Amino acid sequence: MARFRPGKYFVRHLISLLVILLAAVVGVLLYFNERDVRQQEHTLGDQRAANGVHVDTSIQKVDPVARELTLRVLVLPEGTLREQGDPYTPAVDLRVETSSLIRGSLDFKAGRQVSYQDVKVSLDGGSVSDYPFDRYSTSIGFAAEAAGKEVPVAVSLRDVDAFFKPTIVSRSQDHGFASFEIRVGRSRATFIWAWFMMFIMWGLALAVLGASWVIIDQHRGLVWPAMAWMAATLFALAGFRNAAPGSPPVGCLLDYAAFLWAEAIISACLVAVAVTGIISETHRRTEEAPEVHPDHHTDSHGAGDAGDGGGH
Repeated sequence: MARFRPGKYFVRHLISLLVILLAAVVGVLLYFNERDVRQQEHTLGDQRAANGVHVDTSIQKVDPVARELTLRVLVLPEGTLREQGDPYTPAVDLRVETSSLIRGSLDFKAGRQVSYQDVKVSLDGGSVSDYPFDRYSTSIGFAAEAAGKEVPVAVSLRDVDAFFKPTIVSRSQDHGFASFEIRVGRSRATFIWAWFMMFIMWGLALAVLGASWVIIDQHRGLVWPAMAWMAATLFALAGFRNAAPGSPPVGCLLDYAAFLWAEAIISACLVAVAVTGIISETHRRTEEAPEVHPDHHTDSHGAGDAGDGGGH
């Protein structure tokens, strides 16, 4: 029996399939890793305080343009501060001081069920124009009073904003005020997507440049399919750029690193191909047109002259 010898194309296809599977596996592992990191809960203070307040917070949205971070806060009384053991109803008036300069304190009346409150804190440092490498810092802290007396406070912090990832720099608890110092940066998925966009923009721009070079060098004239592809690429990149996660502003680092250069290269190539194509087509038609001299006579005129001469 003849031995099976895989051809070179079979080996190439097998290697290509393995590379695709490896890329898919790496992507899934990266997803699970980022999901686990995002679902982590950071805590501060005594979570088992018998007569204190637990402040459950989650980062809902980071707005670098407005330089604000929106927190969703749920204040839960503990121990004797609960009315008849209800974890959502305080037995006494509660006041929670926050680190927000926009909304400094949260007040909850005795006997009334607490509800979620949105608190905005300011972001310091960084510039949104550095997208996707912009970084910001802020402080998230709380202190609590029950019936005018200071009580222990415990804080838990989670992140639900898919576009940003907070990093805890430090924790502190002084004179009843518990606070996190955090640094906020773009998420890993945003980084990967931004780098991919810049790579694609430069790749398309260089592809258009190479095709334009061939068309102009070979004097192919007006190649309408190629010009349509260049024009479509020019306008498609604008929509592609606007799909960047986090809605980066015009004039950010992404624009100066890739988008504006890609648009400029494609525009120049399209104009160059059109101009050289018009010139080539004009010269070609001029060379193909028959040359007519002033003293040239057609056969009909010659026959008519000969007839007239014979008559005379």
